[in-house]
Formats: sequence, C-alpha cells, structure tokens
Amino acid sequence: MTGEFNRIVQEFAQAHGLHHTDMLALIAILDGGGPDTPMTPGRLRKQLNLTSGAMTACLDRLERAGHIRRVRAADDRRVVHLEYEDRAKGLAREYFQPLARSTDTARERFSAEELRVVIRFLTELNHELALLRGRTD
Repeated sequence: MTGEFNRIVQEFAQAHGLHHTDMLALIAILDGGGPDTPMTPGRLRKQLNLTSGAMTACLDRLERAGHIRRVRAADDRRVVHLEYEDRAKGLAREYFQPLARSTDTARERFSAEELRVVIRFLTELNHELALLRGRTD
C-alpha cells in the first residue's frame, strides 16, 4: 500500500517538476496544524530533518513553482508562515481525487468494526515505528 501511494505521489511530483522532498514538504504544509499553529520553515525543517540550506532550496522551488507562499506573521514580522496556494491545492485535489475515490471504495467493503480494528492496528504500528526511530510523540 505504501509503495502504491508513493508511486502515485512520485508521478505527481514528476509531472510538476518537483523533488520527492518537495512533495513531503507540501504534504506537511497542507497538514500544517491549522490557523493556531501555522507551518514555519523551522518547524518544517525539523519535521523533514533537513539542513537549513536544503530547506531554503526546497521552499524556493515550491514558491517559484507556485505551490506555496511565504507570509510574514502579523504579530511578529520576523516569523514566516508557509501557506499552500489555493491554485496548487486545486491542482493536487484534481490529481489525487481518483486516489480518494479508490480509498472510499475499498473502505466501503468493510464494516465499522473491521475498520476500527484496522485503525487500531495501524495506530499501534505507527507507534512502534516511531519508537524504533527514537521518537516518542
């Protein structure tokens, strides 16, 4: 499953001249944490485990390609927030809509109880993998 997801993401990246790291950054920015905790270059750099230079290069590529914009925080102009451009969101939504439909189709084949077991298993697996990497959050 992860392999198939990764292939679909890689096809999108290639079609739009993006690197794998760019895609990881876009996903993280999209997931960002909402208006109370917007994504910043520092948080993103830490999440992706990149050097400062690599993070800057990634953000420059994404901004040039029209996927994101850097916006100064209103309350502290030194802070930069990363925002996903609406046009780029639409592009991603259109591209990944068949994936969402396929996911829905597969999910409909399971009962609510079966899905609870699957979710519990995946949650536990993610926890174990995080422990393996030394991460406890």
